[in-house]
Amino acid sequence: MNIKRHFIKLSAAAALTLTGVAVTSHNDASHHNVQAATKKTVKINKQVNASSSYNHGKATAKVLAVGSTYKVTDNAVDSTGVHWYKIGTDAWVSEKDATYTVTKTKPKKKAVKAVSQAPAATTTNTSAVAQKVINLAKKQIGKPYVWGATGPSSFDCSGLTSYVFSKAAGKNIGRTTYVQLNAGKRVSISNLKPGDLVFWGNYHVGIYLGNNQYIHAPQPGQNVTTATISSYFYPSYGVRVL
Repeated sequence: MNIKRHFIKLSAAAALTLTGVAVTSHNDASHHNVQAATKKTVKINKQVNASSSYNHGKATAKVLAVGSTYKVTDNAVDSTGVHWYKIGTDAWVSEKDATYTVTKTKPKKKAVKAVSQAPAATTTNTSAVAQKVINLAKKQIGKPYVWGATGPSSFDCSGLTSYVFSKAAGKNIGRTTYVQLNAGKRVSISNLKPGDLVFWGNYHVGIYLGNNQYIHAPQPGQNVTTATISSYFYPSYGVRVL
């Protein structure tokens, strides 16, 4: 009978021991999870020297000033049941001399750089409108130059550009070269883009097509045509309307 009771006690103790191990493991896991999202510190309550160990350690030369705060890197309980907090590689402070605090820290949100598609869309739209201007200008090839004419059957140089930008792009750039040279941003000839106005002084204007080509209404007796930029008749500047 006594043997049986002794066996039952031993079995119960073993079960408790296993249960304790299981609980301890669970707490350790929880501790690690919390540690990743918490900040542990101690605030020194009175001036004291740090100890070299939590269990019968010796006082070190490190003086802990009143009110100073340290990050806790580890903790332990000594043989008398007193908690100790490690605040460095070899420095410990007792719970009797410090206040332990756990502060929850919010994880930093990773900044996401906003990528705007607006510039690309604007560039695409501008290119499309410039192509419409060019296409309509090319449809006027062969029509005669008539001074003061604004189309659709004949044109002078600024009459052609005024007509094309109005019909293809919905842009009012003015009637004469004197007005049109201020219709947009001035650019150098080396930076011309298709659809830009191209000027010779303030007396003649055409539309740049790209690849060193332009279209214009040259002079009386001639028709709207394309031409190549040359040193013989070199433009002065461009104006970007679109």
